[in-house]
Amino acid sequence: MHLAIRFHHIVSLLLIMTLLVSCATNPVTGRQELSLVKVSTEQEVELGRKTFPVAIQQSGGRYPDEALQDYVNAIGKRLAQGCERPDLPFQFAVVNDSTPNAFALPGGQIAITRGLLVNLTNEEQLAAVLGHEIGHVTARHAVQGINRGVLLDLGMTVLASAGADGDYAALSLQAGQLTATLLDRTYSRTQEADADRLGINYMVIAGYDPQGAVELQEFFSREVEGWRSGNQLEKLFRTHPFSSDRLKQNRAYLASLPSATITDKAHRTTNFRRATTRLRDTREAYARHDKAVALERQGHPRDAIVLYLKAVTTAPNEALLRHSLGMAQLRAGDRIAAKRQLRQAVLLDENDYQSRLGLGYLYQLEANYRRALLHLRAAQKLLPTTRGAYLLAETFEKTGQPAAALGYYRQVAAQEPQTTLGQAAAARIAQLTESHGAAQ
Repeated sequence: MHLAIRFHHIVSLLLIMTLLVSCATNPVTGRQELSLVKVSTEQEVELGRKTFPVAIQQSGGRYPDEALQDYVNAIGKRLAQGCERPDLPFQFAVVNDSTPNAFALPGGQIAITRGLLVNLTNEEQLAAVLGHEIGHVTARHAVQGINRGVLLDLGMTVLASAGADGDYAALSLQAGQLTATLLDRTYSRTQEADADRLGINYMVIAGYDPQGAVELQEFFSREVEGWRSGNQLEKLFRTHPFSSDRLKQNRAYLASLPSATITDKAHRTTNFRRATTRLRDTREAYARHDKAVALERQGHPRDAIVLYLKAVTTAPNEALLRHSLGMAQLRAGDRIAAKRQLRQAVLLDENDYQSRLGLGYLYQLEANYRRALLHLRAAQKLLPTTRGAYLLAETFEKTGQPAAALGYYRQVAAQEPQTTLGQAAAARIAQLTESHGAAQ
């Protein structure tokens, strides 16, 4: 059966199911919740498995410090052992994004950004962040979001693709849409309060000082005014609403708990300082990088390149810094310098789709189509995007492979029919079909 027909059947079934609105009691929070469609634990885990790699790429890729990754993952696993759903395949990562944030996807997939982690001062605060995100998972807050609107269609489509015949790349683009929507959805104040309480519980069970959760909220409280004037915490506060009431509730909840047994706090402080050494050492370089990004957006490319160069000089082994410098140089017309930086970025991190995509585009400009295809295919495998698909289509067209080009143009046209890129793809489809026959 064709995949399109399967999707039609799925959508029809969902329309019927939406008429059967019911409420269910969440066993973790005890709250009554609207339930339009039952998402099993197995489906929840599958959604996380499919969206987490995409989320990591959309968030700047994994931060290139495996010791730090292992450290954060170990803390998260320790906290998860005390949660209500310890059998979920929890996974924790640090992503290379300056925006202070943390997120949880269905099934136990959790990440914290470099920008938030570098602002923390001890392991208790880190445990508070991870415990809070574990709370969102155990309470199935992301799954509750999938029960509504566009997320319902996208979520069921991505689940239906498991084991289905069809266009893998097109399905991956839909997974990318679902992931972006999940990452940008806002939790309610009730959900945030539940995650705070659950996270504190997990901290106590794991032997952490729960005061770290209050310290974290106090940090957010100090930053609220800064956010209103353009602070980078804007995204965190948008997706995780903060209020002074939330801070008061956390203090009151801690006061209601019996005295906690705190273990190894001094040792953990030493471990935290050691594990976050690279974060602190590269903080100045990334601050310059972020200022350079802002300068580019304000229309000052030369000043931005100067700052990018200073950032790379300060931290020469950071792939993201070299990628940003290379792309700025490419936009300025300096292909030689751009190629040098982008090639170095790929050498430092071959699993970063941004650097692969940029280098592939540069090689396409140089008519080095063999190398262009190598990097564009790698980028599209890491994170399928309509931009990557269009560049691949152009490259296949230029190398006399109209059938392959049509396949990618059709993906773009189907995914973004109203955008300039989608309309350009539709125009190329019409011309290629006319030139090479409808069978192509």
